[in-house]
Amino acid sequence: MSNQIRPLAICIFRDGDRILVGEGYDPVKRETFYRPLGGGIEFGERAEEALRREVREEIGAEIESPVYLFTLENIFTFNGEEGHEIVMIFDARFLDEDLYTQDSIAGTETVENRQLSFKAVWMRLDAFGPNAPLYPDGLLDALREDLSKAGQR
Repeated sequence: MSNQIRPLAICIFRDGDRILVGEGYDPVKRETFYRPLGGGIEFGERAEEALRREVREEIGAEIESPVYLFTLENIFTFNGEEGHEIVMIFDARFLDEDLYTQDSIAGTETVENRQLSFKAVWMRLDAFGPNAPLYPDGLLDALREDLSKAGQR
């Protein structure tokens, strides 16, 4: 990874008490982790455009009604290298309602000019924790707080 700050746009796709997350693995930490779909914002590209492009590239799906939620700053180590991201988080829906009925969705992403396969899975918020971390840091707490507020309305 470079010493550049990387801007990202990711999306929270909700289905009841579940969210769709990509499954990743850090071989140095020997850790399986989860992260919402999305990716890098290119120069001159708006975050919403990047989000639509990334979801299309990753799982071949179109989205509707993206709504900006909040931004998180993420300083982390992956594969033994430090990274720094500014992550814009959105909420949206899939145009294809069948995606909500699938337990998992096959995806691909490009990392350093290589195509890597991954699996996106629907997980309940209470399934995340020390043995199943949700990244970026701070996202799980923000989502739990959001659900808590929704329950009080």
